[in-house]
Amino acid sequence: MFGITADLLIIIASSLAAAVSFALFAFPFLQRSDKKQHVKEVVERKKKELFITAKEEVTNRGKNNQSAKESVATFFKVKQMAGDMGDKVRIQLIRAGIRDQKAPLIYMMAQIILPVFLALFCIFIMAAAEKEFTRSATAIVILCAAAAGFFLPRIMIKNAAIKRQEDLGITFPDALDMMLICVQGGIGLEQTVERIAEEISEHSPILAEELGFLSAEMAMLNDRRAALADFGERVGGFGKSFATALIQAEQYGTSVSLAIRVIADELRDIRMAKAEQKAASLPPKLTVPMILFFLPALFIIILGPAGIQATAAGLGSGG
Repeated sequence: MFGITADLLIIIASSLAAAVSFALFAFPFLQRSDKKQHVKEVVERKKKELFITAKEEVTNRGKNNQSAKESVATFFKVKQMAGDMGDKVRIQLIRAGIRDQKAPLIYMMAQIILPVFLALFCIFIMAAAEKEFTRSATAIVILCAAAAGFFLPRIMIKNAAIKRQEDLGITFPDALDMMLICVQGGIGLEQTVERIAEEISEHSPILAEELGFLSAEMAMLNDRRAALADFGERVGGFGKSFATALIQAEQYGTSVSLAIRVIADELRDIRMAKAEQKAASLPPKLTVPMILFFLPALFIIILGPAGIQATAAGLGSGG
């Protein structure tokens, strides 16, 4: 049998290090192809969904036996009962990146179940505690727990939507510049959107996915304005401005490339203004950490030697 020597351990460690280095080097390139393939799959899946939906609408067009009067009455009854809450919830969830059809129902159920669960949990904890609580304190704790359970899903969805819009806002002006080059080169808007979705899939998968949905809707739907309006509702923020600019350009017959150039410049100015605002807010934020952590250490370094010398001099004179 061969003994394990130091040279053998060095060879094994070097081989493992070389393999790990090669894997780390090759992984981004493999991931890039996977992201592009994912965007293509998203576009194809969206096209199939739109085709199936259109086919079902055509098939069921003459099969509804309910009269028009009863249909309108039923619609307004449901609208009056549910209000616009369902639409608002659906838009919030889509802007947060949640597209599941059951998501609005789960969201509403969470707003009902979480307050009850947290209130019962607080009652159980307070009942198991040795200390007795007054009725007012118990009521306040239960109300706070119920309020926290009610607003927790809304806060989580809102934070996810804000984070997603920030991610979209970073790469959206650059994507508009690439769109401008394609449009000026004579490529159609549908092909431009699909091409840009594939190109930016490495840097911003979220924007690539949204542009993929837009290209699928523009290819399958007859109304381009409706596709752009849906894109603006899904993305919000910069996406809504982009959709509005293109809809107005198509409505009034102006140049699409000019509209894209104007909105790209505007979004870039907005992004620079936000960066300057964040930079200007840094000094007030750094004041408290500097006072708590930097200045005490600075005083110890400056005054420490003088204090040691004074203490030593006092001990010497006393001896």
